[in-house]
Amino acid sequence: MLTAEKFMLEALREAEKDENEVPVGAVVVYEDRVIARAHNERERGDPFAHAEMLAMREASRVLGQRRLTGCTLYVTLEPCPMCAGALILSGVETCVFGAFDPAQGCCGSVYSLPEDPAFSHRVSCLGGVLEEKCAASLRRFFLNKRSRG
Repeated sequence: MLTAEKFMLEALREAEKDENEVPVGAVVVYEDRVIARAHNERERGDPFAHAEMLAMREASRVLGQRRLTGCTLYVTLEPCPMCAGALILSGVETCVFGAFDPAQGCCGSVYSLPEDPAFSHRVSCLGGVLEEKCAASLRRFFLNKRSRG
């Protein structure tokens, strides 16, 4: 199994932890080991509690610094504008995501904020890793939500 797929599977497991949340999971990898993991917690009342934001915050705590130099974020859904901006500001080296988000994705779909030369730090982005598994998880969630009314 490829390294990117191995860590994306970790993010997928994280995504499935709360059936009331949109299933997005994230892990931060540093020196080939997971140092932080998180899933969406927005339904608990925090609009900023995206999986990526929570995982990056935890990684910063673990490393004891605000810069996530040398870190790779693996996330099941392409980051939104807020999370893409946080990738830049935190100094993450690479973002690897599963499903593309044609509505709000800012790592290549709608826009590529982390790779915009206007910013002093650029984040390399790679999308489509285990894309079908990541997209299927999201489809199941929304189908179940609609069927429950």
